[in-house]
Amino acid sequence: MVDLRLMAVTAMAAGMLAGAAIAADPNGDELWAGAAARIERHRKADATVVVLDAAGRPVPDAAIRVEQTRHAFLFGCNIFLWGHLPDDRLEQAYRGRFAELLNYATLPFYWWMYEPAPGKTIAEHDRAVAAWCQKQGIATKGHPLMWNYAEPAWLPAAPEEVHRLQLARVEDCATRFRGLIDRWDVVNEATQFDREECAKQAPKLTATWKQYGQAAMPRECFLAARRGNPAAVLVINDYRTDPAYARLIEQLVAAGGKRVYDVIGIQSHMHASVWPNRQIWEVCERFARFGVPLHFTETTILSGNRVWDQPRGSPWPSTPEGEAFQAREVERFYTMLFSHPAVEAITWWDFSDRGAWKAAPAGLVRKDMTPKPAYDALKRLVKGAWWSTAQVRSGPDGTVGFRGFLGEYRLTVRAGGKPAVVAAATLAKDKPNRWTVKIE
Repeated sequence: MVDLRLMAVTAMAAGMLAGAAIAADPNGDELWAGAAARIERHRKADATVVVLDAAGRPVPDAAIRVEQTRHAFLFGCNIFLWGHLPDDRLEQAYRGRFAELLNYATLPFYWWMYEPAPGKTIAEHDRAVAAWCQKQGIATKGHPLMWNYAEPAWLPAAPEEVHRLQLARVEDCATRFRGLIDRWDVVNEATQFDREECAKQAPKLTATWKQYGQAAMPRECFLAARRGNPAAVLVINDYRTDPAYARLIEQLVAAGGKRVYDVIGIQSHMHASVWPNRQIWEVCERFARFGVPLHFTETTILSGNRVWDQPRGSPWPSTPEGEAFQAREVERFYTMLFSHPAVEAITWWDFSDRGAWKAAPAGLVRKDMTPKPAYDALKRLVKGAWWSTAQVRSGPDGTVGFRGFLGEYRLTVRAGGKPAVVAAATLAKDKPNRWTVKIE
């Protein structure tokens, strides 16, 4: 149960501390300088490898290769082009580049696209994408279950019926994809759900939302998703990163003061300008006070002309200068987020310039699926600087220590001329991480 009075006091204290830090470091230089130390502290852990023989006795001087196979942290992107590219060469390049770098994928569940006619859905396509991801070891998330940016043309006029259909849709998706998709952006952009473009493009959904309440209807959607999949990770997502979003989050509690969401999602589309280090930290601190993980759900930095919108029909190409800028800023932005202990996921938006939102040069790869410098820069972090491998040998007591990035590992152990033993292990935060391998 959440004690709302304690939350308010904690928030005030956190705000005072954050304010003091900002005053002392107005440009974020100290925050940047301390990023490596924070990453070492928050993203790594110690483990002990124990090598025993068949009788349970220590095996000294065993050769042990420790190889990371997956991050605990979620490095992701939307995967909207999967299965939709014009030829097999582009399709395979898209899939290959994606799987080579990322371990997290966002699938589209926009109601007007997912169910273009009553009861007729694209569920089979989504199941195929999710199954492919599962085979690649890529975690999946559906996005979003409730959003009123547009609406199915077939929706009835009566708000009571729209309300019923909305809740049924949420519960159905969470139930239908259980085991394939266990993370959901349940509610999207609730802070300004009644803005003009929503009222114009989705009048029935917007009117229903107004009738049932800005926070009340999202709360019902979260409860419906929980009924559909009690074990799912449920996300509230918004492009607002100011106190207005925080106030809405505070209202997303059910009877007894229990929160209905599991994760706070933060959009960071930076088409026109990129966030400085201080702003990155301020946003993280503002929402970390709620005591749940933060997911940066939609991150964009351009590799071309940096404006919010290019004139319709005007080319918006990726340029060499823009690509160099994008690579530098990707490295900085990801490093700052990876160094904050509350952040558990970053999702890029979009993977390729082909079909990117606003037709912007937003991809990590170009339209022909060749990697941009930003792709390579991120790979050097995710599979290089933030990726652990080691060759160690057990001591006289059969043990040896290891420190690495949180995630999944493969251990290959050789001793006494016997066949190598391969074992899997998980390096987790605040766990004993004592890995025992037996040489038969």
